[in-house]
Amino acid sequence: MTPVIPPTTSHVFRDNSVKALANPQLQRALSNIRRDFVDSRGRALADLPEEEYAALKAEAKALKDHTLAHLDFYLERFAAKVAETGGEVHWCATAAEARETIIALCKRYNAKTIAKGKSMVGEEIDLNAYLEAAGLRPIETDLGEYIIQMKGDRPSHITAPAIHLTKEDVGDLFAEKHKRPRKSEIPALVGEAREMLRPRYHEADIGLTGANFLIAETGSSAIITNEGNGDLSQILPRAHIVLASIDKIVPTLEDALTISRILARTSSGQEFTVYTTFSTGVRRAGDVDGPAAFHVVLLDNGRSKLLGTKQEPILRCIRCAACLNHCPVYKSVGGHAYGWVYTGPMGAVITPALLGVERSGPLPNASTFCGRCEAICPMSIPLPSLMRHWRETEYERKGAPAAYRHGLGLWAFVAKRPRLYALATGLGARVLGCFGRGRGRLSALPLAGGWTGTRDFPAPEGATFRAQWRAAHGRG
Repeated sequence: MTPVIPPTTSHVFRDNSVKALANPQLQRALSNIRRDFVDSRGRALADLPEEEYAALKAEAKALKDHTLAHLDFYLERFAAKVAETGGEVHWCATAAEARETIIALCKRYNAKTIAKGKSMVGEEIDLNAYLEAAGLRPIETDLGEYIIQMKGDRPSHITAPAIHLTKEDVGDLFAEKHKRPRKSEIPALVGEAREMLRPRYHEADIGLTGANFLIAETGSSAIITNEGNGDLSQILPRAHIVLASIDKIVPTLEDALTISRILARTSSGQEFTVYTTFSTGVRRAGDVDGPAAFHVVLLDNGRSKLLGTKQEPILRCIRCAACLNHCPVYKSVGGHAYGWVYTGPMGAVITPALLGVERSGPLPNASTFCGRCEAICPMSIPLPSLMRHWRETEYERKGAPAAYRHGLGLWAFVAKRPRLYALATGLGARVLGCFGRGRGRLSALPLAGGWTGTRDFPAPEGATFRAQWRAAHGRG
């Protein structure tokens, strides 16, 4: 199977955003983010002393930095421990290699049906499409992913895949696909999904899950969930495949628990999620359940090239989605506008790293640079600085539109010459002030349609700041 370019529309983020802003149904769904995530996170952190949370963040950052600095050692140790427990690690440099490995494993076990737990890496490599093309039947068992698969859609959020849908949307979808009377209340919809999914675990030949952590000390994989689907996908089928990226490695069980203490709080607003499950190797004598075969598919897919670079901090990301939930851009346009798997501020950094800035240049520019993402990140990732790096890279490679590059060049020319800058800003303020006289605002401006198309531009009043400072303090 030859590698293909993963489907993406990141390069037309602006067009995607215009459509998203004009979609009232999407806007209604996105309005729940504050209630469901932002407020719950605030309450969860309020129960933890500020000093304790700061210490947890510092410890989590330090242990991830240590792990990345010695990644080869911990990966080799993990692989050795997996082998000791009867499992096998498969090293995959690219998405194509990972897909081919998983399909080969399915053929080895004569599998027809795969029960899938939630896996963002599975989305990254477009796994379901390739499984289906190979004659296999992947069944998403995470509720959000189940809804998305049934709808023929893609996730729009890394922890809440169907956040762009309302309960009415889901009720209509279930009635159409399940051929049952329409339900509208969330508990009834969850119950219906559970009833439909439960038999699928027993039908599945293989269970495939992602991993929140891979523990080098024991060769274990860990998943942190609020649904029992992950556990059932691991223990009922005869073979269990873990699909994870190399940056999921942590040295010890204690390290995994340290990070999990902040992951649940910043992600779903819980002290701990309902399920924190560690899986180690194959079923042993005396075990009442568990897989007879255990495989870990470890994916690089461009991550190792970030080691030792300015972009390395993004490998600390634990996929809590706090940066998405607090980002004014994400909360306005949702995840599909970003055009690929990873969205929000973390997506604006990791997508150029994995796909190339040539194919995702608009994403690092999809930020107000308010700094909220960095402030709330539990792993202290400097997201605005990393986005700025990709902006600079795009500019240097002349990937940005010519008008944008020429505009920045003109601004730089003027800004480097204080007298010219003072003349230009003073003249501009006077001209704009004249046009806005009487109203105090401007409803249209040349080259500023992106602003004035939806809101007025305040008209300048009085002298510029530089002129006022000079009048008050003199040149000194």
